[in-house]
Amino acid sequence: MCELLGMSANVPTDICFSFSGLRARGGRTGPHKDGWGMAMYRDGQVWAIHDPRPSADSDMAEVMSKTSLKCDIVISHIRQANVGMVSLPNTHPFCRILWDKTWSYAHNGQLEGFQGLPVGIHQPLGNTDSERAFCWIVEQLSQQFGDTEPELDVLSVAIFELASQLKDKGVFNMMLSDGVRLYCFCTTKLHWITRRAPFRKATLSDEDVIVDFKEVTTDKDVVTVIATQPLTHDETWQQMLEGELCVFKGGEVVSQIKPKDLSDTA
Repeated sequence: MCELLGMSANVPTDICFSFSGLRARGGRTGPHKDGWGMAMYRDGQVWAIHDPRPSADSDMAEVMSKTSLKCDIVISHIRQANVGMVSLPNTHPFCRILWDKTWSYAHNGQLEGFQGLPVGIHQPLGNTDSERAFCWIVEQLSQQFGDTEPELDVLSVAIFELASQLKDKGVFNMMLSDGVRLYCFCTTKLHWITRRAPFRKATLSDEDVIVDFKEVTTDKDVVTVIATQPLTHDETWQQMLEGELCVFKGGEVVSQIKPKDLSDTA
């Protein structure tokens, strides 16, 4: 399957260190050689890169692993193709406009019966189950709330319920962002770590790279990194539960829903 990488920070922060670890898994230390992509937000505006080549061999990925582009939110994806050919239109993250914001999305997993998901005007450009599921989410949110974006609590529940329906079709690990918040839903594997003062050193698991975060941060910085598998071997990562939704803003968890949370209030 594919692997995901996300970041949420309270100050513009680069993703170089974490992306270097993810990039190695795209054809060198892992089998995810069927393309890579990244969506980077700064002040709500998004810049997206897509490349159907293996990230381990991509000159574009090499640049991104060494260029300090400071962002508020990042979603990145390395692909191991299951549904859909290896091509630019099938390369994550995918983007759509909703409530005058550019929403970006990436998915890890495989869904059965995805062709039956109604998508309305939000038609996929490629032929993956991932993109069709995204178009379905956007269509459902548009139908449910119209032209007005709901408050966080209401929207979080809506996204949780839609993601749970997709989970019933197979494996649905997802990252979704509007440039303000980062929504992460877990079916099988998602881990996250929040780094804040006092900052320490960390070592990548897939590359011989060490960074001392106290040399590149201030005491006020809060940065959360989310990944399919932990990217470092000398830090403690938290594993999300099956069926859990975590929402991050400014590096902090602002909403967290587990399957029992809704049943407890029914």
